[in-house]
Amino acid sequence: MMLEKVEEKTEEVETEIRAELRGIYAVWYRETRRYIRDRARILSAIFTPLIWLVLFGLGFSGLFQQSGFNFISFVFPGIVGQSILFTSMFLGISVIYDKQFGFLKEMLVAPIKRISVFSGKLFGGATDAMIQGTIVLLLSFVLGIWISPLVFLACLPIMFLTSITVLGLSLTIASRLESMESFGLVMTFIVMPLFFSSGALFPLSSAPGWLQTLSHFNPLTYAVDALRGLILGHTLITYNPTTFWYDLIKTLLYGNNIYPIWLDIAVLGGFAAGLILLGAYSFGMRK
Repeated sequence: MMLEKVEEKTEEVETEIRAELRGIYAVWYRETRRYIRDRARILSAIFTPLIWLVLFGLGFSGLFQQSGFNFISFVFPGIVGQSILFTSMFLGISVIYDKQFGFLKEMLVAPIKRISVFSGKLFGGATDAMIQGTIVLLLSFVLGIWISPLVFLACLPIMFLTSITVLGLSLTIASRLESMESFGLVMTFIVMPLFFSSGALFPLSSAPGWLQTLSHFNPLTYAVDALRGLILGHTLITYNPTTFWYDLIKTLLYGNNIYPIWLDIAVLGGFAAGLILLGAYSFGMRK
């Protein structure tokens, strides 16, 4: 008798788990399908980074030609991070869209837990951001920036951690807002400081002290640092006549990371875990 009850309980748990996984898959599939069918967003994933690299990269590269500093190679990992940041942050608008059309309410009253709805949106958005980030990463071959297959694969987990970190923040904010206009305003207010204080466009070593301090609390800083260290390897990325030899020796010994790559991944993972928990709590508290 006791054994039968245990088996029944086990079957109930397994049935519940399968139902939750099917719910997560359904939400993930909807989010991914919506992105793939939007050709304008895919084209934007190709041309927007190229515009940044051509206009910004070529515009400033002339300032460093005499020093042998390849500014486009330096900026490229930052543009990869920018693409993931912008895509992940603005994917939260799907929550606002679903609210306005009543679809979110239907999902929340479905016979699955709210954490499953949140997880489906999180992984669906992360898939979209990974597609966009991978497209940008592949542009390196067009720009003449050589990335080995091993380095390419090593960049993917960092890109994934970055996407779910930003999505956790985006979904947290979106769950508390009601209009697309307010979401766009808040996102712009958050995205620009995150992007410009991450060192994506300039070496943080040359930034003012207050900006360097601010960068320590920016998850994108660690994502860009890890990507830059992997992609550029041991290429000299800073030029200062007074510290040239010191910078050269440091670059040859340690690569281009400001922080050790294990620290980049650990801090980025901590940000991801914290923001996912915050997003899940915020999503679950929604009435």
